[in-house]
Amino acid sequence: MKRVALAFSGGLDTTVCVPLLEEEYGYDEVIGVTVDVGQPEEEFREAEETAEALGLENHVVDAKEEFASVCFDAVKANATYQGYPLGTALARPVIAQAILEVAEEQGCSALAHGCTGKGNDQLRFEAVWRGSDMEVIAPVRELGLTREWEIEYADEKDLPVEAGNEGVWSIDTNLWSRSVEGGQLEEPSYVPPEEIYDWTSEPTNETELVEIEFDEGVPVALDVLGSDASGSQSDANASDAGEELGSVELIERLNEVAGAHGVGRTDLMEDRMLGLKVRENYEHPAATVLLNAHEALEDLVLTKDERSFKVGVDHEWAEKAYEGLLFAPLVKALDGFVDTTQEKVTGTVTIKLEGGTARPVGRESEYAVYSASAASFNTETVDGIAQEDATGVAKYHGLQERLSNAVAEDVAARDVPTAADGGSETEN
Repeated sequence: MKRVALAFSGGLDTTVCVPLLEEEYGYDEVIGVTVDVGQPEEEFREAEETAEALGLENHVVDAKEEFASVCFDAVKANATYQGYPLGTALARPVIAQAILEVAEEQGCSALAHGCTGKGNDQLRFEAVWRGSDMEVIAPVRELGLTREWEIEYADEKDLPVEAGNEGVWSIDTNLWSRSVEGGQLEEPSYVPPEEIYDWTSEPTNETELVEIEFDEGVPVALDVLGSDASGSQSDANASDAGEELGSVELIERLNEVAGAHGVGRTDLMEDRMLGLKVRENYEHPAATVLLNAHEALEDLVLTKDERSFKVGVDHEWAEKAYEGLLFAPLVKALDGFVDTTQEKVTGTVTIKLEGGTARPVGRESEYAVYSASAASFNTETVDGIAQEDATGVAKYHGLQERLSNAVAEDVAARDVPTAADGGSETEN
């Protein structure tokens, strides 16, 4: 019996894939796999109800912890793509790996997804799957299906979808981010209505302080301090004080706290892997706070050379993550450098949430590469070094530049033509 495992969400694309895999590709049995990386509960109910109506055996895999771990790897690498924290890109390899494992357990000979031929997700799924011996099938892409055709097909087959109506916007949600696209949002000049946002409130002037604790670059605790600039906790948030949280719970709680201040909205023109430029809107409150806090802590504990070199490493890590290539040898090598730097990224950072921003306003670490006495204007001698010792450094600083400028001026002066050289003479 030929069995194929389908990445199943219960939406239009994956629903029409079920009969197509049987009719067009000759598979005797299709099994669905729905992977939980923090989607809303209603999406799982939809998948369950649709699978039941189709008579589809559907496996639900809880991968939230695995996904949160990848998100924290992204924090250590300060991973953003064209200005926004990666979300969907980080989730797809986790989902693909979970589906592959179910397919192997269930004796499947093929893997299938409902991605189109225009997006990034087809590449991210298949980058994982094509490392196996299983056939990879993409009915929507391979059969050149349009949304209109799928709606008509679903109606003809009496498939359990509401005429393919999934709302005005195309939304993808996971623990780390929420993306919104489609409809009028495809027009770069269109100003999005407030209704597209779900995780974030419209920014106001209200403020709140949160403290994030890191252990070797990984967020481990959240302290909601309230709005008092002195750091005292408000009664409403006292229960969160100094609380060590699991990765999933920390992200969920911070999404709630930071989202209430409108933190983590991004509206940009994004360059996809296939060369298409698309308009994307994202919400990522927790990701924004944690990335800002992490960078602030790195600024305190890393040397100038480490910080400078890590910018390039972080960029390469984010590019590979965007492409869904988290398992690439290059990423493993980059992780080696990143993890070494993170040995010192332990401490706390205070973030001020205000008007849609998350601004670091305090940081502390036992690994701080900082000396208050050395930096102070009120001290004369520190560790045997006095102010006048900088005189020699000042004399040498810029020496080559001064020499270069002087040589250039001298050569230019010698090359000026004179009357004796045949140059023009002033007439009386």
